[in-house]
Order: sequence, then C-alpha cells, then structure tokens
Amino acid sequence: MRLEALLFRHAARRPDHPALVCGSQRFTYAELEKAIRSRSGSSMQGKRVPIQLPNGIEFVVEIYAAWASGAVAVPINPRLAAPEARFILEDIAAPVASAPQDCVILYTSGTTGRPKGAVNTHANVVVQNAEQHAAAWGIGENDRFLVTTPLAHRAGMARLVNALGLGGTLVIMERFDAPLALELIEREAITVAGLPPTVIRMMLPEIRANPAKLASLRTVVVSTEAFPATLVREVAALAPQAHFHAVYGMSEAAVACASLAEQLERPGTVGRPLPGIEVKINPDQELCVRGQHAVMREYFNRPEANAEAFRDGWFHTGDLARRDADGYLYIVDRKKDMVLTGGYNVYCKEVEQALAQHPDIADAAVIGVPDPVYGEAVAAFIELRPGAELTAEAVGAHCAGLLAGYKKPREVYFLKAMPRNTLGKVLKDELRRFFYKSLARKANL
Repeated sequence: MRLEALLFRHAARRPDHPALVCGSQRFTYAELEKAIRSRSGSSMQGKRVPIQLPNGIEFVVEIYAAWASGAVAVPINPRLAAPEARFILEDIAAPVASAPQDCVILYTSGTTGRPKGAVNTHANVVVQNAEQHAAAWGIGENDRFLVTTPLAHRAGMARLVNALGLGGTLVIMERFDAPLALELIEREAITVAGLPPTVIRMMLPEIRANPAKLASLRTVVVSTEAFPATLVREVAALAPQAHFHAVYGMSEAAVACASLAEQLERPGTVGRPLPGIEVKINPDQELCVRGQHAVMREYFNRPEANAEAFRDGWFHTGDLARRDADGYLYIVDRKKDMVLTGGYNVYCKEVEQALAQHPDIADAAVIGVPDPVYGEAVAAFIELRPGAELTAEAVGAHCAGLLAGYKKPREVYFLKAMPRNTLGKVLKDELRRFFYKSLARKANL
C-alpha cells in the first residue's frame, strides 16, 4: 500500500472528517485530497523531490503530492545551514536509479562528516508507523494527534503517518512553544501527542501549573532520546490517565518500544522489539536488526556505508546494547562518535570538520556533555595556531554559517595542546575528564 493511496482511501470513506489543523487553517480529508491532486503530476516517476518547508499544511500537501506523482520525497530540515542543505541537493542529483517502491530519503548526520540518506520504501513507512504503532499503542482513526517536532525530522514524519495513515486528525505546531502546546492539547482535545523528552522538560513548568489541560491525552509517544526515570515518574503523576510509550528507533530502522510500567519496572530499558522485528546482539555488543519492512532499503548512493551496515542479513545499528532474561533491551553505549542533543543526532566528525575550516584553528575535537534541557550538548575543544587569538563567540559565528543551530558547540574550551596517545590520536576520555573538572571548579566558585 502506497501512502497517497491510503490517504485517498480515507478521503473516499470519510470525506468530511478533519485531516489537518494548523493555526487557523483546517482541512477535511476531501479538501486535502483535492489540494494534493492539484499539485501532483504524472511525469515525476522515480525522481527525487527536495522539500524544505517549515511545519504547516503546505509541507503535508507537497510531500503527498510528490508521492502521488510517483516521486521520492527528500525532506530537508529548514534549520540546516546553507552548505548543509546544498550538500543534500547535490547528493540527490546523482544519476542513481530509484526503485519503484521508494518513498522517502531521510538524511542523517554522517560518521565521516558527510550526511547519509536513508532510503525508506512505502512499505517501510506504512508498516512501521500505521500498522506496528497502531498494534503497539492502540491508536486509530478517531484519535487527534499533535506533532511538536519538525515534520522533516523522523519523529515528525512518524506522527504525520500515524495520523493520516490511520485516517485520524493531525494538529501541527508551526513552531514549538511550551504554553501554546498545552493550550492546543486542551483546545483541540488531543488524544495522542509526540513529546520528546526535551519537549517535556520545556513544558514541565506549564504542566505543573495546569495539569488539567492534559485531560484529553490518552497516549504520549516519547521518542528521539532516552526517557529519564525521574522525568517518567513526574509526568506520569501529572497525567495519570495517559499511557506513555518510549520508542527506540532511527531513520534507518524501527526497533523497540516500552510502556510506562515497563520503564518503571526496568529503569533504562528501551523495551522489547516491535511486532515482526528480530534483534540480536553481536559478541562486540552491537545491536543488529532485521524483519520485513523493519529496515530501510539502503543508504542512498553510499555503497561503502551499505556494505558496512548490511552484513549477514542483518542491519548493524552502531549502538551497543544488552538484553535481559525477559528480552528487554538496554542501550549501554554508542559505537559511533555521536552527540544526541534535543533528539537530533550530531556526529562529532561533522562539527570537527566545520571547525577545522577556520584559519586560526589548528585542531579541534568534539564530545557530548550533559545538558539539563537537551539531554546532551556539543562541546568543542580547540587548539589554536601559533600566535592566533579566538573567542568562543567567534567560534559560534563561524559555525553558524556552516552548521545547523543544534550542531553548534554550546561549550568551547581552548587548549594549549590536545591530549594524544603515542599514535597522535586525540584522547576524548581525557577531554571528558577536563570538562567535569571544569564543571566542579565552577560549582565551587
């Protein structure tokens, strides 16, 4: 089943049912189908169509019009800096044939500094976000879904297909605002909300002051980052009628989810595999996944990355995990050098390469450090060229022209020399120790 065909089926079955709400705009399924058909054509078969739009009804119309035209949609986060967006546009221009079943290419940060496009088929998207989620969470056509994250991001795309794939109603936040989110939940009688931990932390003061505004919520989907146990307990106490489901997955694959009870009984678990998904843990602790429609088709135009990720019939996630006797999974570390900030993956290499472009920087190393709101923040350690002078503000300004805002270093440290091993490799564990010592010194001031 293709996504546009699924939507058109809902439009035929319940044309007057509300499909989209965004600000003062409201579209029924019949109106949405009409808008999509007016923007679609028959000459786009297999072409890759970039869509760089802010959250809104226009984004939904354009992406479904691309699918209705037989094209492969390529959502581009509006928050990306111009060089980042340009790279994606140049990458998808490569003469590589798309498969007829291809639906969307979701670009992720790259371990080598080059983003990779995860090619997902229509079956991937429908099965994961309509069938598996419906079965796991009990969601359906009478639910009203709130999306608080960018639609161009995998979490936003999931809520889009949860809603329109099942025939429900999607309420779109044009941009996140904590008081407005709470108002929308109450005013629009939201029953299902996608609330990453970063969003929940931002909303907590409002929720504490007005917990009754969450009364309509039946299901809360928590994705993009780990759900800390203390946060779980507090939010669950403020919204006791809601079922919380923490989701573990990535642009490349769906993996697992955990209910509130499972999270409280087994702190730190990401749950058990979703229906139809198999997992195994290699001797080196890397988590591997397989299952029909559970894993993307490939990385676009990346034969080396595909050879590394797809081995022996399994997709290698790059996350290190353990599994308990009851089959619950726990992510214990990352094999990849990555920072997870506000639900976004930021590969350290990508930031280091941007920093290296500054003429006064001799070397740079990046690590993730704790952040009370975003979970983790990007910290940069910089070694300057002899005689050079640079401020943290100048580093931020330099990065602003090359990287999305969430990738910019929030902490900047200047070192006379990087700690290195005998082979010259920077010792990031030493940088982490330096950070915590600096933190301790600040606390004692």
